[in-house]
Amino acid sequence: MDEKDGTDEYEGEYGDAALDARRARWAATGTGVLLALVGLAASTLRLTGSAPMLVPGAYAFGAAVCGLASVLGARGRTRRALWLLIVGVMVMALGDQFD
Repeated sequence: MDEKDGTDEYEGEYGDAALDARRARWAATGTGVLLALVGLAASTLRLTGSAPMLVPGAYAFGAAVCGLASVLGARGRTRRALWLLIVGVMVMALGDQFD
């Protein structure tokens, strides 16, 4: 904090806090939607193949978790959305190990 004018020294370098929050919401929402679509596509492809039923179920569940993360990200809960994205991808990866 600069004592002369009361501004933060990093404010000019990183921009407006509202702009950063908007970017975080868009990133969480976009990533959640993308991962949900990829999970649903992988679930559909694995469902038509000879994989055990646990594999497409894990992909579908991971896609649902990523979809929930995109909703939370759109509402501004970006930290929770990030953790749900991580959990969703981990569930999909775990399901892939059963194949």
